[in-house]
Amino acid sequence: MDVFFITGASRGIGLALSKELIGSNNVLICTARSKNQELEQLAKEQNCKLAFFEFDLAETSRLEELMDAMISHVPEFPSSITLVNNAGVIEPIGHTEDNSQAAIEKSITVNLTAPMILTSAFIRKLKDKHVPKRVLNISSGAGRHAYSGWSSYCAGKAGLDHYSNTVALEQKKEPFGVKIVSVAPGIIDTDMQKEIRATDTQKFELVKQFIEYKEKGLLSTPEETASKLAALIQSDNFSELDVLLDLSNV
Repeated sequence: MDVFFITGASRGIGLALSKELIGSNNVLICTARSKNQELEQLAKEQNCKLAFFEFDLAETSRLEELMDAMISHVPEFPSSITLVNNAGVIEPIGHTEDNSQAAIEKSITVNLTAPMILTSAFIRKLKDKHVPKRVLNISSGAGRHAYSGWSSYCAGKAGLDHYSNTVALEQKKEPFGVKIVSVAPGIIDTDMQKEIRATDTQKFELVKQFIEYKEKGLLSTPEETASKLAALIQSDNFSELDVLLDLSNV
């Protein structure tokens, strides 16, 4: 029985991935700021064990508590356990001098600090589980290329990539270490893309380009992306994958 922890599971890639992984042989342990009734109903129909925690990842002081609650739903003898750090925010958009302290703090907290704390707790608390353990961090091309107007988002995703590289080095030395991969999934037709397209060009000069992505049908659907991610997570050679991946090249 494979176990999947998925953050940001109520919409976008997180919801699509949760749907993709629903099955009678899987256990889904999801979290988001609000529950998704469609996902809960689908889990019942598919006879899939699902636990859903309503939680705001910006509440970092309670993340250890969240991980304990998620782990409490792991069966005694799982086949594998995977943490998917998917939740993220694009705001604030605009030149760095125009971004408020609160907006910068929230961006770094959700995009970087929360995944770091959850991954740390995941590794520590499951150290004695001698089964394949995986962490999949949903990164972005913005973590590997700078975009004017996205200073916080770019910094958070770049940090997530570098964090993943560092943890990979550490875990190689452990007898039952965790395999960690950070994936740039490409340009997906999600609510985040709607936010980007609605941004004033003075804040983000590439708005027109992102509008054209939508108009020309160049965006991948969350379902297409989720299918690729699910195949990646469940592949036999996951342990051999590069730490930093671009989904378009997989």
